Amino acid sequence: MHPRFVPRYLGPLLTRPTADSLHAARRAGRSIWSGSLDLERSRTRVLLEADGWNWRGRTWSYPDALRDRTVFFWQDDAWVPAQRYSGALVKLVPTEWGAPTFEIDGIKMLPTARISPYEDARRKVALVAPRGKTILDACGGLGYYAAVCLDEGAERVLSFEKNPDVLWLRSLNPWSPDPAAASSSGRLQLEQADITTAITAIADASVDAILHDPPRFGIAGELYSQVFYNQLARVIRTGGRMFHYTGTPNHLTSGRDLPREVATRLQKAGFDPEPALDGVFAVRRKRR
Repeated sequence: MHPRFVPRYLGPLLTRPTADSLHAARRAGRSIWSGSLDLERSRTRVLLEADGWNWRGRTWSYPDALRDRTVFFWQDDAWVPAQRYSGALVKLVPTEWGAPTFEIDGIKMLPTARISPYEDARRKVALVAPRGKTILDACGGLGYYAAVCLDEGAERVLSFEKNPDVLWLRSLNPWSPDPAAASSSGRLQLEQADITTAITAIADASVDAILHDPPRFGIAGELYSQVFYNQLARVIRTGGRMFHYTGTPNHLTSGRDLPREVATRLQKAGFDPEPALDGVFAVRRKRR
């Protein structure tokens, strides 16, 4: 099934603090609880009853003790964790900021220590000035880059995500953009595909900007290769902007300077790169 047709989950989402708050309100004899059931995307009120709580015209059961660092959703009359295992454990993880991150085999995939992953995406998207542009979102993840691009008036977002379990997490996450939503206005094209293969079908100089947030080099080295960077240089127009997340993996232990390696390859591909935030910002040079 094409990812744009994956049905969105519209039920409540619970974390341990949310569940504890519901239980505390019931024990205190309150009849109404106010809070968020969509990871702080919005606020709502529910009617507390002895055997459950009423929200949106139906009764939901009180959860048993919930694990920390886990998002739970309603499936088959039970609260179950938002995670899947198919060769690797892919898990939606709540944050203090509301917008969740996700982990693959325990490796956190988005920064959350000092800023919301959604606001982190906003800072990086600002570097490419998306308004009115066609954006290539090379490694879509939870879709925060794409969501911010839509918010900021991008004309079109081409988003690719290889992992079907990550796309499933997107269907649960209220912070992830929905290609079918009216707010997307048909501007978000989301595909389950390996960008290293899919990019070969993208026309020369057909995108205005690129956002590239690949997994770690040790997991997906092909996304840091000269061959792939040459393809990025091919599809972006002259003067087009790109932000490439790198982080600084192993910098302290091995002395390896990954951002510098990336900048060297991007320069060879035809970009003018410079350090920016936790990655590399680059502009496509004039073609010879």
